[in-house]
Amino acid sequence: MSTSNKIIANFDRRSFIKTSTLAGGGILIGFNLFTACKPGVKPPEDISQLNFNDFNAFIKIADNGKVTIFSPNPEIGQGVKTSMPMIIAEELDVAWKDVMVEQAPLDTKNFTRQVAGGSQSLRLGWEPLRQTGAIARQMLINAAAAKWGIEAEQCKTDSGFIINSDGGKLNYGEVVKEAAQLPIPENVKLKDPKDFKIIGVDAVNVDIDKIITGKPLYGYDYKEDGMVYACAIRPPAFGQKLESFDDEDTKSIEGVIDVIKFGDKIAVLANSTWVAMKGKNSLKVNWVNDTKPESSEDHHKILSDILDGSEFETRRKDGDVFKAFKQADKILERTYESPFLPHNCMEPMNFFANVTDSSIKLVGPIQTPEGTAKAVAELLKRDVNEITLEMTRMGGGFGRRLYGDFVLEVAQISHIAKKPVKLVFTREDDMTAGTYRPSIKYRIKAGVKNGKLIAYHLKEASINSNMYGLIPNFFPAGCVENYQVDTANYKSNITTGAWRAPYTNFLAFAEQSFFDELAEVMEADPVQLRLDLLQNVKGTTDDRIQYSPERMEQVIKLAVEKSGWGKKEEGIYQGFCAYYCHNSHVSEVADVVLEDGMPLVKKVTVAVDCGIVVNPLGALNQIEGGVIDGIGHSMYGDFSFNNGVPGSENYDTYRLIRMKEAPQVETYFVKNTIAPTGLGEPTLPPAGAAVANAIKAATGKRLMKQPFIKELKSRELIG
Repeated sequence: MSTSNKIIANFDRRSFIKTSTLAGGGILIGFNLFTACKPGVKPPEDISQLNFNDFNAFIKIADNGKVTIFSPNPEIGQGVKTSMPMIIAEELDVAWKDVMVEQAPLDTKNFTRQVAGGSQSLRLGWEPLRQTGAIARQMLINAAAAKWGIEAEQCKTDSGFIINSDGGKLNYGEVVKEAAQLPIPENVKLKDPKDFKIIGVDAVNVDIDKIITGKPLYGYDYKEDGMVYACAIRPPAFGQKLESFDDEDTKSIEGVIDVIKFGDKIAVLANSTWVAMKGKNSLKVNWVNDTKPESSEDHHKILSDILDGSEFETRRKDGDVFKAFKQADKILERTYESPFLPHNCMEPMNFFANVTDSSIKLVGPIQTPEGTAKAVAELLKRDVNEITLEMTRMGGGFGRRLYGDFVLEVAQISHIAKKPVKLVFTREDDMTAGTYRPSIKYRIKAGVKNGKLIAYHLKEASINSNMYGLIPNFFPAGCVENYQVDTANYKSNITTGAWRAPYTNFLAFAEQSFFDELAEVMEADPVQLRLDLLQNVKGTTDDRIQYSPERMEQVIKLAVEKSGWGKKEEGIYQGFCAYYCHNSHVSEVADVVLEDGMPLVKKVTVAVDCGIVVNPLGALNQIEGGVIDGIGHSMYGDFSFNNGVPGSENYDTYRLIRMKEAPQVETYFVKNTIAPTGLGEPTLPPAGAAVANAIKAATGKRLMKQPFIKELKSRELIG
């Protein structure tokens, strides 16, 4: 990854800047990084015809030097609304206390990738955001130098001021108007990381005051004059469709405005959320099976049959695993299983829509605003340019809000009702009309000869979808001469999709549990086994390999050192895991004790290499949340279907980790100057494996299925 601190601005003045006087004083500068952010996109022919919203990244500078920075990406709790403006502010060289942050609207022509998903925001925004700040800073220096009649090289900046060699000083607000009229610098130097003053320093969440005082911030808070509320009733089982309904009782309820059928769903519109829910519950509806209803027991057999069969798509093949197995003197084969999982965002799905003949206004929490706007336009057969979409902060997402089904619903309801509508899900709606992590089974087989791993074969059977194409190139790809990954899936009518750390969230448990078992078979230390395998891939010329063996080695050694691996007092059992996903390297050591026979995770030591840490406070929040979420769902997450009906509707039957069960999480970062990668997801996948390996150390029993609590009870290990 690039560590360069000198860039060339590959765009001209016409594509770069526009100014306008603000009503309250000061100047608005827009930075249009067409070439830098979207290769191939031509700058506009006539910049004077653009309005401010045509620009890519925005900085407002007031007369008094105060700065407003627009944060481009959706805020889902991952902290980008704070960390992305920090990057601009660092290169702009303003004091963070003088910066105000606003959420940018949907405008991907200028803000490029406005998506919350895949732990990609900082990784992909790093360079463009730095350039935005650095170019603005240079423009301001040039303006001040011209005012003083000196060379720009005689000036420097410090916390929102330009200072010349004689001690003269101007704040940014005093020269911003002149700066906007100057040519764009062709060479702009980015800061050396050692000079960072904002990046690497704890910054409080910019929304924290609103969050803790309950001020409007989330989609559920959004209101407009004339807005009505809608609750929808959907088929109670996957595979069912609407046959008929009776809304006489519903329409008699005071406050109910209308009852609307759309597809196989019915919406009740009312003057309040409470009345809409009451009206929904009074509907008399007949449903019929459209396809054969499915049950989790059926899925269990189907996935096992897939693993026993021979119909697979090979994702990567090195050498000949089948020949190597014949030559092996020891073979280990294990099968690991996981259930479906719902997302369970704290804020249930909701969205606002006002569909009129001339425009479509959408407001609410969505991880994929651009794709959702396009889907709405396609559904209603409208031009996407008629749509405006405002992003609110999200009360959780974990992948659920990648899917805009609830936005399509409210747009359809508003279109039919000819009213501005706010659609709200109840907790039961949210859990039963979800997009679930699919149930998966992995079968892993390894061959050992003369104490060395010579063959590794992973087979995956999943519901609806399989691993991303890149994942077969994660560890241990490249470490084993004979290596093969095969996948197959069963097409189900149960909706499945991304769930936090898609695909790796369960795969890490399977692979890293297997490596601990493999170490036992090979009579090797589990940590040393992984370190030895990494030696095999160092210096590789295989550009398919996604992880860095050197960075993986560093996090392993750091976690071992900081956790006191192998040196704990009696009664504390440790489990180890090292994993790479979503561009970051993580190693975790779980400390488990037994209390009344129950395994209890007391502490998790985490070593992370995510490159430069932009906001350490936000990074720790992400890491701790990922670890606790990973442990909770591994231990307790269980979701099933019976004849297409979800087995749980609310938290009384769906178990989450509780506060008293959350362990201490102690985090250590590998310090380097590599461009940052994501943290929303990478610490979740290793957590389940580290805990499973610790439970094995504590009980002597190897866990093969999630949730662990179910398997532990079935084996009568605990009460």
